[in-house]
Parts: sequence; C-alpha cells; structure tokens
Amino acid sequence: MVRQRIEITYTKKGVLRFISHLDLIRLFQRAVRRADLPVVLTQGYTPHYRISFGKALKLGLESENESAIFYIDGWISVNEFRERLQSQLPEGIRIREIKVV
Repeated sequence: MVRQRIEITYTKKGVLRFISHLDLIRLFQRAVRRADLPVVLTQGYTPHYRISFGKALKLGLESENESAIFYIDGWISVNEFRERLQSQLPEGIRIREIKVV
C-alpha cells in the first residue's frame, strides 16, 4: 500500500483571521471531506482525518506562512490535490506551496 505525506503552506487572511485554531482544523477536515481526498483516517472509536498542523496562531493575526501535513492513503498528484482542496476552501485561505514530504 502506497502512502504519501503532502505538506502545504497556506495563508490565513481577511475575515478568517478571527477563527480559532480548532475551527481552522474543522475547516480543513470539512474541505477534505467535500473534496473527496483520500486522507488517512485515525484508528479508534472516533476516527478523524490524519492532518498535522503547525503551532496555533493568535486570534486576529494574519499569516502568510502557515503549514499543515496531510497523510494520504494511496497516491495523488500534488496538482490534483491542490485543485481539489483549494476549490473547497473559503476566501481568505489560499494554498501557496505544496510538496511531497
């Protein structure tokens, strides 16, 4: 079984600077589900998507350089991953860079 780790660098600007870190995590989980991306689910009673985020940003601050790592079950091209995920993210969150780790 092939597994990938895809790291993204994204911006958090505009009105979305007022959402908390936990809400940002939920935002990405919903975007992954809506984009139908093959992200690995954790094992356990309540499975969640396996996504690792960087340190939490203070509420109200904008950022150009936030990061997250997505654990992918199978193989997907980085361009397809970017297009599918970006189409489900709201205005204010923009993927700047994407790479396979």
